[in-house]
Amino acid sequence: MSADRIDTETAHSARIYDYILGGKDYYPADQEAGDAMAREWPALPLHMRANRDFMNRAVRYLAEEAGIRQFLDIGTGIPTSPNIHEIARSVAPASRVVYVDNDPLVLALSRGLLAGKPEGRTAYIEADMLDPAAVLEAPAFRETLDLGEPVALTVIAIVHFLLDEHDAVGIVRRLLEPLPTGSYLAMSIGTAEFAPDEVGRVAREYAARGMPMRLRTLAEAEEFFTGLDLVEPGIVQVHKWRPDGTGTEVIRDEDIAMYGAVARKPS
Repeated sequence: MSADRIDTETAHSARIYDYILGGKDYYPADQEAGDAMAREWPALPLHMRANRDFMNRAVRYLAEEAGIRQFLDIGTGIPTSPNIHEIARSVAPASRVVYVDNDPLVLALSRGLLAGKPEGRTAYIEADMLDPAAVLEAPAFRETLDLGEPVALTVIAIVHFLLDEHDAVGIVRRLLEPLPTGSYLAMSIGTAEFAPDEVGRVAREYAARGMPMRLRTLAEAEEFFTGLDLVEPGIVQVHKWRPDGTGTEVIRDEDIAMYGAVARKPS
């Protein structure tokens, strides 16, 4: 990979997320953006941590309770431990994971993830989720995942960057289509329903940096799960989805701008 493919002058959503979560893979533009957004909504770091914790709990549920051994992660972002493959393999070492992202920095930082353990397998596809065919037709997709067995499709904190013209629901359905009965969809979906003013200001900061957002209502979030069987407790704010009691932060509803849910593809 050539370093000139990475735009260090423009803030990027994955690097802003990394900065706010306390990572190290960001540039000054990302730090400036993250600081500006946190000034507009001081709960932003807590909100992002809650989203990450939801992903961890969802993956553990899928591996431990649903028995899923294959994962397709869309919009992976910069690696932050524990990653999906680490959580899944802590339950079942033979778990297979395909990560998908279109940011060259994510690809560069993910190279260390690809080695994996002999019994499992991890692959990375550089593709844009706006083009589901680019994901589904990638050699690494078919080489890594066995479509005779269930797959968990994880779409975490990404669809709020898909606008109405992108047809986010259609994209997710297209990605689910080839996955067999018994597969799962795990998503977190941005919303402004609990802190409309504050989250609206954060969205404007993103838009000012070329990252417009489409935040969704509960009814709009439900559209992603039409025809699927929701796992209890259904679609809720991410901090309310099967909390495991390990969190030490006090989280108010107005501090969270993300719905989360897990659902099974029926026969």
